Amino acid sequence: MGQLIKLQDYISRYETDVYRYASEFIRLKKKQWERIKEEWESGEVDAPAPFDSSQEWLEEKRSFLQTVKRWLKRSDTNKQEEASEPVLHEEDRFFSFLFVTEPKTVDELKLLFLEKVFQLQMKWASSTVKYESIVDKKFYYEETLKYFLQRFPDTYLCLYRPVFLVKSAPVELDIILLSPTATWCVTFAEGEIIVGSADRFWTEMTKDGEKKLVNPLISLYRTEKIVTDLYERYAIELPVKKVVLNRGGYLDYRYAPSDVQLIDKRHYDQWFASLRSLTAPLKHVQLKAASHLLQHCYSHYYERQWQEEE
Repeated sequence: MGQLIKLQDYISRYETDVYRYASEFIRLKKKQWERIKEEWESGEVDAPAPFDSSQEWLEEKRSFLQTVKRWLKRSDTNKQEEASEPVLHEEDRFFSFLFVTEPKTVDELKLLFLEKVFQLQMKWASSTVKYESIVDKKFYYEETLKYFLQRFPDTYLCLYRPVFLVKSAPVELDIILLSPTATWCVTFAEGEIIVGSADRFWTEMTKDGEKKLVNPLISLYRTEKIVTDLYERYAIELPVKKVVLNRGGYLDYRYAPSDVQLIDKRHYDQWFASLRSLTAPLKHVQLKAASHLLQHCYSHYYERQWQEEE
């Protein structure tokens, strides 16, 4: 699963320490999958039960508050090295859940587990120990977001339509996907047949006629410009690539810029397989790039009201 390190203008705990959380996500996912799979194979998983999200959320916050209180009572000399413990305790408890439906096969178990991990990713991408953002519920059902999080390896770091501060003004960019070997700036132009041009609008050809859509290269080049400028400022050597995706249709642009990859259904499987097959671990330059990109993102958030919940 790709890691969601930034979602629009929501505060992310990766912003506090991307080096720790990126590796922690991989460790936690592996640990919890092995535990849940072992329990399922031995018949020890909990039976399906009615799901009360509000009660679960309240219990989670109560437990977390108690952990924070214990943490704050520890000596000052130990605070720095133990700062992550309340968060990690919280995530361990996050995976102690009842199945909404009983998995009959290991594949069904995996799908349920991946959905739970997706919920964890949304939580990490919208809160820290002290702050949280209010997430638009549409993101829990957004197919393209789940595509990057559930179809790519754990070592891919995703900034999903992040909001950057450019000359003190917030600017929403396209999707930025950091692999261990490259930075992908990705935009979608999906439809039956998309005809590209250098004009402000492209044309989608459908059975019912033509439809105009804003030229996706405008935002794609804006995204690349901001990324490359930051890479130059911080001496980050990581190739930046641009791609327009149409996974189920065709892209027709006779004189397309040579520095942009147009990936449609004719080339999609090969392109996707090449990214999926990358087995390289997290790289220092990749994490350095993620850290500096996150530093320049805008975040809108509130203080978490633990005391009021208690």
